[in-house]
Amino acid sequence: MKTITFAIPCYNSAEYMDKCIESILACRDEQDDLEIIIVDDGSFKDDTPAKADQWAADYPTTIRAIHQENGGHGQAVNTGLANATGLYFKVVDSDDWLDKDALQQVINYARTQVEDSDPTDLIIANYVYEKVYEGTSTTIRYTNVFPQGREFGWDDIKRFSPSQYLLMHSVMYRTQVLRDSGIKLPAHTFYVDNIFVYVPLPYVGTIYYLDVDMYRYFIGREDQSVNESIMYKRRDQQVLITRVMIDSVDVDAVESKKLRKYMLSYLSMMMCICTVFLRMKRTKENTRELNSLWGYLRDARPDMYLPVRANILNLGMNLPTELGRRIGLGGYHVAQKIFKFN
Repeated sequence: MKTITFAIPCYNSAEYMDKCIESILACRDEQDDLEIIIVDDGSFKDDTPAKADQWAADYPTTIRAIHQENGGHGQAVNTGLANATGLYFKVVDSDDWLDKDALQQVINYARTQVEDSDPTDLIIANYVYEKVYEGTSTTIRYTNVFPQGREFGWDDIKRFSPSQYLLMHSVMYRTQVLRDSGIKLPAHTFYVDNIFVYVPLPYVGTIYYLDVDMYRYFIGREDQSVNESIMYKRRDQQVLITRVMIDSVDVDAVESKKLRKYMLSYLSMMMCICTVFLRMKRTKENTRELNSLWGYLRDARPDMYLPVRANILNLGMNLPTELGRRIGLGGYHVAQKIFKFN
């Protein structure tokens, strides 16, 4: 068994995939216990497939290249997980990279779990928004939320701030936890990372947090999925992802009160994002879709509807009248500048 499997979904990524792969290989040593799975998701505009094969040829005991028909980011993650042999599973997008010193500390902890009869279910580290074109960066850390230096459970966590939600960038699940959760990400859909982080949480019993800035999340390409104009065009996919999250977990059945509270908060954030983009432009279609989404939550999870609707984010974003719409969008853009999330 390898210690960690790093899955790297690649779609026409030739321009930047090397930096991503090299950042992981920087921690490769004589133990050779790291696995990198490059998933070529039907690339055709550049030499991504050839690059993937060359990396696999150069590092045959560490790197595997898997080629598939285009299925989107989610299908590439599914493929990586299906082929993973590591105790832990980490997704690294091909335009992002990992800090060597921070990654080494995470690897060192993961290695201590390989021979443990009850290994930690979830390893968490900080991540950094790297706005390369602006020359700025913003670190998201969890020192006020999680204990340090020991394994802990959900009852030991403290309150998350609005900028501290767990994202794919910050989590490294034990591979079997992901498989036990039955997670399968939808194909040809953006924003599936929310499902990836959210759905397995009730299957996690033990957690370990390292206060290191490991994941470097690149922001700045015009075609990036978190670009606001692109997010508006793909608002239907945000809605789809949120519906999947509503269907996938009955939060009221979650045993830990603190985890239950966190998952309600996360779902509230997802509903808020959908509301933001469905109110960004006043159209009958947007209004109809927004009402449908809130109605779906009410009908599918009636016990969750009122707590999510009463969340302060959603109270602000669902103010009635045109003035209320403008106030809500204004608040969103202020938060965007403060937290620098896209």
